[in-house]
Amino acid sequence: MSSDPKTEPLDRRRFLGAAGLAGAGLAASALPLRAQEAKPDPLITEVQDWNRYLGEGVDKRPYGTPSPFEKHIVRRDVSWLTASPDSSVNFTPLHELDGIITPSGLCFERHHGGIAEINPANHRLMIHGLVDKPLVFTMEDIRRMPRQNHVHFLECAANSGMEWRGAQLNGCQFTHGMIHNVMYTGVPLKLLLAEAGLKPSAKWLMLEGADASGMNRSLPVEKALDDVLIAFAMNGEALRPEQGYPLRAVVPGWEGNIWVKWLRRIEAGDKPWQAREETSKYTDLLADGRSRRYTFIMDAKSVVTNPSPQAPLKHKGRNVLSGLAWSGRGTIKRVDVTLDGGRNWQSARIDGPVLEKSLTRFYVDFDWAGQELLIQSRAMDSTGYVQPTKDELRKVRGVNSIYHNNGIQTWHVRPNGETENVEIA
Repeated sequence: MSSDPKTEPLDRRRFLGAAGLAGAGLAASALPLRAQEAKPDPLITEVQDWNRYLGEGVDKRPYGTPSPFEKHIVRRDVSWLTASPDSSVNFTPLHELDGIITPSGLCFERHHGGIAEINPANHRLMIHGLVDKPLVFTMEDIRRMPRQNHVHFLECAANSGMEWRGAQLNGCQFTHGMIHNVMYTGVPLKLLLAEAGLKPSAKWLMLEGADASGMNRSLPVEKALDDVLIAFAMNGEALRPEQGYPLRAVVPGWEGNIWVKWLRRIEAGDKPWQAREETSKYTDLLADGRSRRYTFIMDAKSVVTNPSPQAPLKHKGRNVLSGLAWSGRGTIKRVDVTLDGGRNWQSARIDGPVLEKSLTRFYVDFDWAGQELLIQSRAMDSTGYVQPTKDELRKVRGVNSIYHNNGIQTWHVRPNGETENVEIA
């Protein structure tokens, strides 16, 4: 894990003067690469071991794993963030990934009582409360119901939570890595509720997990009947144990805490349950002492993943800036990027699928001459919402909360390519 203490905010005008960037636009046009003079290269002219010897047969790796040369690409935790690894979090290595789908083995984990290891043959989902007919489903029952596939992001409400009071953690894995994006397969919750028959007085549901913490959250019936999925698969295979195997809730666009894993019980009621995870936790304490509650939706947000502190610039000349944007209210319509701390902006190139409540990949092809850079990205979604600066966010929310920080992130690239998490005054 890499982390730095608080960093003093940079002065934008001082930076622009020192770096010679004032008045300069983004260097967005890539210079053509010059053909390099051909030189003898032992990697070409000499026979390598992988050319000489047979490799392993098809029976050696019945379940494929990444190349050993990629072994550094793993989830990482920040040990001092929580008192125990049993109720903790680790982070997705966003700076090592491309496209929009997160590999199942790299999806960040957040659980409150460790990973529940459940034999699917012994797992049950009960629906009761304000329903006409209480029901119990086995996994076989659920797998015989009409299923759907959807790609959605899952973001913890505390993603970027350490940054409310200033730059803290030096790496986008740690500042923004409580997010992943996968294809879920499952049954729409409204089909399960239709079988049980919701009573007219049922306005809320309580979702409860089978893990040791009995994690539970209240979910409005309106959302449950809209787009909530009860998923048993991710990225084409069964859920991973740490992601709720054998059954979890998928609540598109809403904070991850309500996507209850190891789902075992759904109770229908006429009001929320005031559970621990929606009263003492996952509320937004404002400057005047009041708290915002049931702030489910994750607003539009973006981050440049390369370059970033764990992925510094290594070459002058042609480079590719890459990043991710998402919104819990719809699709991403545009992402703007600045290399000079907000003096000049240009629209990034969006590539790949642009899906509802899903990660969206963006790029900027640029030339780097070795000057200092202050890199930011700013997302706009299909509702017209524009990602705020951190100062704009603090004026409304104060600095007491650790949740729902979607402020614009700044990376400072030094002339040697090293990159640091900073804020601009």
